[in-house]
Amino acid sequence: MRSPLTPEQPGTRLGAADKRQNEAPAQDGLSASGQLNAWIASHKASFTDSALRIVRQPFGSFFTCLVIAVALSLPMGLNLLLGNLDRLGASWQQAARISVFLQLSTSAQQAQKLMTDLQAQSGIATVELISREQALQDFSSFSGLGQVLQELPENPLPASLLITPAQVDPAQLQELVHSLENMPHVQQVQLDLQWVERLAAMLRLGERFIFALTLVLIAALLLVVGNTIRLHIENRRTEIEVIKLVGGTDGYVRRPFLYMGVLYGVGGGCLAWLLLIGGLNWLNESVIELAQLYASDFHLAGVPLDDGFSLLTGAILLGYIGAWLAVSRHLRELLPR
Repeated sequence: MRSPLTPEQPGTRLGAADKRQNEAPAQDGLSASGQLNAWIASHKASFTDSALRIVRQPFGSFFTCLVIAVALSLPMGLNLLLGNLDRLGASWQQAARISVFLQLSTSAQQAQKLMTDLQAQSGIATVELISREQALQDFSSFSGLGQVLQELPENPLPASLLITPAQVDPAQLQELVHSLENMPHVQQVQLDLQWVERLAAMLRLGERFIFALTLVLIAALLLVVGNTIRLHIENRRTEIEVIKLVGGTDGYVRRPFLYMGVLYGVGGGCLAWLLLIGGLNWLNESVIELAQLYASDFHLAGVPLDDGFSLLTGAILLGYIGAWLAVSRHLRELLPR
């Protein structure tokens, strides 16, 4: 027999489960897999919504990605061209060759030993020995005075060493010249430092110009992405105000626009990669023709895979940053009225 209920005891509805037994498992499920699934579903919905909005505006989205591609491909293309010019380092180092003229009394064994000692130094790339006989033969061929030189009682030309430095640096070359002048059997050391300084100045100017251009174009790219995201925010102002009115967080409102900036960055980065590949291939035809006139096999190298992925990663980051700045600036104005 059941005991009668007292006012202090709550009643129990027939067929109802014990509420205290079911609360704990539900909370545990929501805090673990439920919250993770909700987070994934929210991001998936935001990404899908952003992608669909971009696809629904093909022309506007394409031109936005094209502007991003042009802004990225200009500094990267100039950097690649400068890198291709660095491949001509051997020719540029030949322009900075040091000519070491030995004394007439220097024997062939002494000249050979001096060449071996110089090859062991770290600041020297290559050393070429030109004997007195070879110097006379070369001078006869280039000057056209072969018959006159044969009538001389002895060879008036000294042996010489052509030294190619490891680096084209004016300060290091000056130190190398001083050390060569103090070596035994050396009569004269000749180097055109003015040409080397001009070459180094042109390289530094090119690097600084690319760096400044990169900063300007990055700022312009952030403005383009920010302005595009701002237009999307204005088109969805009413929707955003309703979301914030029902308790939507700033992160929930910001998420689809961040995905939109990332997608614009992906599109712009891929287009920039294609523009660089096509531009270098088009320019390479003229470069090969010019190099063949100088009996050279030089050609422009393509876009390295590492540089391509760096370009794509930079485009994604810039798209994300531009979208973040635009949303953060206008999110304070989108308060529910």
